[in-house]
Amino acid sequence: MKKLLIIYLLILCGKPLFAQDSLKNSGNLTISGYAELYYGFDFNRPANNTRPSFVYSHNRHNEVNLNLGFIKANYDNGNIRANLALMAGTYANANLASEQGVFKNVFEANAGVKLSKSANLWFDAGIFASHIGFESAISKDCWVLTRNIASENTPYYETGAKLTYTTDDGKLTLSGLYLNGWQRINRQDGNSKPAGGLQVAYKLIDNITLNYSNYIGAEGPDSVQVRRVYHNFYGIFQLTDKFGLTAGFDYGVQQKAKGSSDYNHIISPVAIARYQLAEKWAMAGRFEYYQDKNGVFIATGTPHGFDTKGYSLNVDYAPIKNALIRLEGKVYDSKDKIFQKQTGFTNNSPLVTASFAVSF
Repeated sequence: MKKLLIIYLLILCGKPLFAQDSLKNSGNLTISGYAELYYGFDFNRPANNTRPSFVYSHNRHNEVNLNLGFIKANYDNGNIRANLALMAGTYANANLASEQGVFKNVFEANAGVKLSKSANLWFDAGIFASHIGFESAISKDCWVLTRNIASENTPYYETGAKLTYTTDDGKLTLSGLYLNGWQRINRQDGNSKPAGGLQVAYKLIDNITLNYSNYIGAEGPDSVQVRRVYHNFYGIFQLTDKFGLTAGFDYGVQQKAKGSSDYNHIISPVAIARYQLAEKWAMAGRFEYYQDKNGVFIATGTPHGFDTKGYSLNVDYAPIKNALIRLEGKVYDSKDKIFQKQTGFTNNSPLVTASFAVSF
């Protein structure tokens, strides 16, 4: 209560909220923040200045904008923990468009309790980051500036409850999740069935991490509900102090109709190589492939559906510890002409993106 009163008085007095280190990290409470500005140029020059519909991060063309900015409060006393982060940006506008009211601006809101005095076993509930994939909404934490297609089309966030166990040596983490659905804060109207998932993360040695995550849920209202099962595998291999590899593979299936034994399939392999050129400079390259022939996640209405390769090359410059300047060139190459230009449709979508991110 005393801390809340101090913050309130500082706001009233017009003083900067983070002017004192004691407020930024005061005992069990930590205040942090993140802001990422970007400029993207899509050479297909979309008339509405918006990237294709399957892109949710850095999705505006030919304008300087805020991709993601948030303020976060974290509390952890060893037995109880909580997180609250409020956000703004084009990422929030695109990715949470279906959420209601103020939920569109909630990046994270959860609380947890430690269930055992002797074991690292936690129960958490609320809105938290997705357990699927190795690329998050926070670009500075990813090896490449923009997200891969699989990351864009799997949950960035999820709502529900989870049990998490981590071994004493920190090498193995197991999580079981009860969820409101596939990237949903509120369960879909007419849907009475919850969803769930598992995550297994294992640090084989200090520089090799392996992960398996899955999702099992029933999508759509009960009257037409179809089953969805999604698997995500990835490994992060820091082969030397300067060179690392990340490889992932996603595979999902969804019933074609309620009660049907026929399924639509989604596959997506991804590989990223990153090299630390110098203390402040790094570069990374990514190859990805995404196939969604029947439009489960990305509908095209074309003969081959969404059948697309992606190539990215990224350069990073970190002038100081908590700031990152990035430049990325990327091109999508599709089997069908699915990308719109002002003069028609084309197989390719080239893009250049620059960003500046600051964390505190």
